Amino acid sequence: MSSGQQAARPEPSPGLSLGRIAGIPVVLAWSWFVITAFIVLVFGPRVAANFPGLGAGAYGVALGYALLLAASVLLHELAHALTARAFGWPTTRIVLNLWGGHTQFASFNASPGRSLLVALAGPAANFVLAGLGWALLQAMTPGSVSYLLTTILVWANLLVALFNVLPGLPLDGGRLVESAVWKATGSQERGTVAAGWAGRIIVILFLGVVVGLPLVRGQQPDLTLIVITVVMGAFLWMGASAAIENARMRQRLPEISAGRLQQRALGLPAGTSIAVARRMLRENPGVAVVVTAPSGTPEAVVDEAALLAVPDEAAGTTPVDAAARRLAAGAYVPEWAEGQELVQFLARLEGSEYAVINRQGAVTGVLHQRTVVHAITGKGTPGP
Repeated sequence: MSSGQQAARPEPSPGLSLGRIAGIPVVLAWSWFVITAFIVLVFGPRVAANFPGLGAGAYGVALGYALLLAASVLLHELAHALTARAFGWPTTRIVLNLWGGHTQFASFNASPGRSLLVALAGPAANFVLAGLGWALLQAMTPGSVSYLLTTILVWANLLVALFNVLPGLPLDGGRLVESAVWKATGSQERGTVAAGWAGRIIVILFLGVVVGLPLVRGQQPDLTLIVITVVMGAFLWMGASAAIENARMRQRLPEISAGRLQQRALGLPAGTSIAVARRMLRENPGVAVVVTAPSGTPEAVVDEAALLAVPDEAAGTTPVDAAARRLAAGAYVPEWAEGQELVQFLARLEGSEYAVINRQGAVTGVLHQRTVVHAITGKGTPGP
């Protein structure tokens, strides 16, 4: 790690590590235990009603269903990860959580076709599991506990597969819309925005069916179904909105460069008097002053308020270093750095302001973190 990089901070554990499968880390998020407890508490009494002889064991059967569902989700995510690996996409980890699970990828170069294949591999795995479960049912005795669990497994995998192929992000089927628009326009970002809006439309349609359809028929909407739809709809809406926002940020990245976003600055060797720095500011209004080491490396940014606060009689003998904010080690960037490269570079540096240098190593400006954030997100204040 270079001196300009942030020291690695220990990340809070996302959950319980289950080890690795095919070299891919698998994590059971703490939220998974919430949905598991819900399944056990809701399905336990129903199992007990159908199998009175089980007693407290009915809750163990309900737990078995939760574990089978987790295994189905794990296979769904493994299908994503292994298909991605076939295309050379690095997988960071698989996380099983409250909403099922997700696969995290590192940086990779995608194409419309490959993106679609990776996305649809998950639902395809669920369809295969449902088919295998149905085949097992043919050899089982109806009315047994194993028959009940297998039946639930078949329906759960069918529902997971059918739900995930709906054409809107963050569902896997959203990649179908994304890939189609991407292929037609040549822009993945436009495809992602279109797929995100498709995901929002799916949420509205779900709410319309759950609430509107019963009302049209003169019936009262089912309150439990409304609650489930609202919760799931909120999850989908947030995922779709995040996809849209991320795509829009990626669209802005090509326009972002250190040279375009910098505040113009001039370099001044350490030890130069404050009187000289004041004269430089008077002759170059609006510029920043960066203090440099004898080697020319940027070391600090002059604080103009502190500079002007020094008494006139001391300005000629006080070094400009005394009125400057030190930059973090290595906190300088080349003026030609742009786009994702610039963002990743700044993410490795400490502090919130950085000197900008040209190809000769001379200081040309100061770049403020909030200026970059504003340029990418449109939020916050752009000024220094």
